[in-house]
Amino acid sequence: MKHKLNIVDDNDEIIGEEEREIIHRQGLRHREIHVYFVTPNREVIFQHRAKDKDTYPDLLDATVGGHVEIGDSYEQAAVKETEEETGLKIRPEDLILISKIKASGHDKITGAINNVFSQRYLYIYHGRVEGLRVESGKSIGFETWPIDKMSNLSESDKARFIKPILDFVVNELFVVNELSEFIKKTRFFSF
Repeated sequence: MKHKLNIVDDNDEIIGEEEREIIHRQGLRHREIHVYFVTPNREVIFQHRAKDKDTYPDLLDATVGGHVEIGDSYEQAAVKETEEETGLKIRPEDLILISKIKASGHDKITGAINNVFSQRYLYIYHGRVEGLRVESGKSIGFETWPIDKMSNLSESDKARFIKPILDFVVNELFVVNELSEFIKKTRFFSF
């Protein structure tokens, strides 16, 4: 049986189901999540996608990302995907909702069209990157990048990232006033 996902309309209302491959080939709108792990040392942890992924192969991505399965909420998907992709068991209340966006992207390498509603979350990770389990066949591993250096990357470093992921981290993740205030209040970081 092929893997199916919900198709949603422009208001994020479910209007049907279709196979994942067809969704990406035809650019049908669906749901996904991203979870960004940030360390108390002011680093973002990125997942290095496998070289044979059907979308954005061999590029750096959010720490955790995935589709919202049929019958799941965004939060349920974030918790499930976090365990699948990192080995960590977290609770919905461990996640900090950053935003929900409607976005569309085209993978020039594979031709896939990613037309989504995406909820993005922050998770404060206190462990070592070596403590994260790599999901076999889907990821090469994880890399930490200092937050302060993300806006001054070389062109070759920028080319290692999925562009919308890098744009989000540089332009939104640590610029959002509410998030900056939350981080200051939690004292996980020193500013």
